[in-house]
Amino acid sequence: MDDMAVRLLKERALESTAEGVVIVDCTEPEMPIIYVNRAFTAMTGFDAEEVLGHNCRFLQGADTDEHAKQQIRDAISNEQPVTVEILNYRKDGTAFWNRLSITPVADEAGRMTHFIGIQNDVTRRRQAEESLRAANHQLTHDLQAAALIQKTQLPQSLPKVDGFEFAWRYCPCEELAGDMLSIVQLDERRVVMYALDVSGHGVRAALQSFAVAQDLRPRIGGPDLGDPLAVLKRLNFKYPMDMQTGVFFTILYGVLDLRDKTFAYASAGHPGPVLLRDGQAEMLEASGLPVGIGSEPEYALQRVSLASGDKLLLYTDGVVEALSSRDIPFGEERFLRALSKYQEQPIDSLLGAVVQSLENWSCHVNLRDDVSLVGLSIEK
Repeated sequence: MDDMAVRLLKERALESTAEGVVIVDCTEPEMPIIYVNRAFTAMTGFDAEEVLGHNCRFLQGADTDEHAKQQIRDAISNEQPVTVEILNYRKDGTAFWNRLSITPVADEAGRMTHFIGIQNDVTRRRQAEESLRAANHQLTHDLQAAALIQKTQLPQSLPKVDGFEFAWRYCPCEELAGDMLSIVQLDERRVVMYALDVSGHGVRAALQSFAVAQDLRPRIGGPDLGDPLAVLKRLNFKYPMDMQTGVFFTILYGVLDLRDKTFAYASAGHPGPVLLRDGQAEMLEASGLPVGIGSEPEYALQRVSLASGDKLLLYTDGVVEALSSRDIPFGEERFLRALSKYQEQPIDSLLGAVVQSLENWSCHVNLRDDVSLVGLSIEK
């Protein structure tokens, strides 16, 4: 193939490409355009005769980013290639986002003679990204609002009872949590305490936990919340597992009798409470299927008698399942050792120490599951 045929082939290739192509002469002070292809004229609306001999700056406008323009100037000054996304304007004044790649071309002596600009209209992609950012911003705002609403279901105040102290900790791993807890005084004699954990994370789990928390709020004319077995059976009837999503929840629900210092509780697939007594930490018995798993599950009522100096904790499995940087779970034994270590601290400080132990174990990386703790102590 002779030189003429090769040159014609190159020209046809430049004319047929979908990208806009501009060649400027950098041996001239104003670096005038000496060639544009059909894709350039289609993209910008300018005919070749209108732009030949002019500098490419005519594509810039009032909202063209100064930083992008400076990048181009620096690259040309340093005779370096550069790729930028810059806001340009068509002949009719409409703006478009131009992904511009500039490449210097040297002659045989190594002297820079031309710059080739390859242009791509990326306006649709930029608009899609902007729409996605706006949607993410709105979603973040909505999630934050939902999280604030969810937190209204947490204890706003704690029972004031001589000889007893109560505390709780709630550490969601995401904006919205599947955990929920409560400490509420039903009457002069009884205080309800529970911790629940909805399977999964995110909006669906949060909606479920919010609905259950609403259902367990004491209200005039509402169901009796003083019978753990009756409460679990009612929840199981009302919240069958969603077969499409597989969402269910576990709960440990108990009632503290302030007069005889007993804690009667029942579990629906939830770990039993931990009793702290005389320097020892013991996990108490719990049995029962999670809520929604069976139509008529058997729940067992357990009762523990408390004495002066005792502490009792309810928790969700995010405590023992918290992972280290090497994916080693915190585990029950380490949890019990931490409780024994800090047992003499006031109940609020004790729960704070447990959370600190979990954060240290996970190297202060966000916990991968929600963590909830509910505690009570009886004064010595």
